[in-house]
Amino acid sequence: MARRIAAGAAYGGGSIGLLGAAAVGLVLAEVQLAKHTVGGGRAPIPPRGDGLYGLAFGRENPLRLGVIGDSTAAGQGVRRAGQTPGALLASGLAAVAERPVEVRNIALPGAQSDDLERQVTELLADRSRTPDVCVIMIGANDVTHRMPPTQSVRYLASAVRRLRTAGAEVVVGTCPDLGTIEPVYQPLRWVARRVSRQLAAAQTIVVVEQGGRTVSLGDLLGPEFAANPREMFGVDNYHPSAEGYATAAMAVLPTVCAVLGLWPETDALDADRDEDMLPVARAAATAASEAGTEVTGARAPWALLKHRRRRRLPATTDAPSTAASPPEPAEDRVGPA
Repeated sequence: MARRIAAGAAYGGGSIGLLGAAAVGLVLAEVQLAKHTVGGGRAPIPPRGDGLYGLAFGRENPLRLGVIGDSTAAGQGVRRAGQTPGALLASGLAAVAERPVEVRNIALPGAQSDDLERQVTELLADRSRTPDVCVIMIGANDVTHRMPPTQSVRYLASAVRRLRTAGAEVVVGTCPDLGTIEPVYQPLRWVARRVSRQLAAAQTIVVVEQGGRTVSLGDLLGPEFAANPREMFGVDNYHPSAEGYATAAMAVLPTVCAVLGLWPETDALDADRDEDMLPVARAAATAASEAGTEVTGARAPWALLKHRRRRRLPATTDAPSTAASPPEPAEDRVGPA
């Protein structure tokens, strides 16, 4: 199905369904119910996390990080800028690179993939600030609003292509698993999971074809969400909590570092961690079912399937760090709060 969706996107098809309109309609109804069950369905407006991070390493020659996508990319559900994915990734990236990191977050809560064109245009408007790497998180709203999956991945492929042409590396956090949302019950939980995974696999295929890398967000990175949903979801029971976003950022950070040449890269595959070289479609399907899995292109039509070790991000505090060597907190930045 993922191959069919990706092929439909490439050749202009738009009518390929995931599991049928009726099933997706039921999922949509359940998700809307879930969003209004806890906290009145309201999450805080995400704080602006734009600015300069890693001030312990100075202000000169910063790496530029762009973040685009939907509410997950924006950080909806948290109240502090330092808890947003962009800020968390910037703090971790600065610690690894030992350079400051400038963040521009264009993500819009509620966005679907058809908004990526506008977001990319805004991100690339100033050619002197073209990002070194751009992180995209998109897909959940495409499912809940029943956007045809071929259209969804076509918009994503176009965004990745434009960013790569401009010289930016691209890392995509694929569609999260809507089956983790409470209270989506069986059998619709199974339907939501399958729809989400099919879209995530199709996203992986088109992103790899355009020279980007993907990280499977799956159930927003694993057993932590299944075991501790009250802790890992925010007050609206739909968006992640601060710890949930930190968990997601820890899985994406190694791939962001790798595309910038800051993380050890090797062609040797670790069998103990189920790393493998597979045809792109098989790698995409495998990654969609295993949260935290990276897929990167190799020799066509093959792709590398990697399970990078996640490392704890720097702790965040309200006071700026004055130390020169340890990574400073995410709130240590220059920019609007």
